[in-house]
Amino acid sequence: MDKIIEMLLQLHPDLDVECDSLVDDGILNSIDVVTLVTEIFNEFDVTVPASEIVPENFNSASAIWEMVSSLMDE
Repeated sequence: MDKIIEMLLQLHPDLDVECDSLVDDGILNSIDVVTLVTEIFNEFDVTVPASEIVPENFNSASAIWEMVSSLMDE
């Protein structure tokens, strides 16, 4: 999960990594999500399917990590 936090901080250096409403509060926008999807592929060799690109999966660092972990297990 440290890598996910690092990715988020690269996008928004002043980000509260404990926030659980990153998308809902407009902290992450669509460009940020696309950037994260690309970084997830590069770092974890995991393709995030379009069906997983929903606010619930990107609202917090832990939600992103849970999504990545489940995709790696497939």
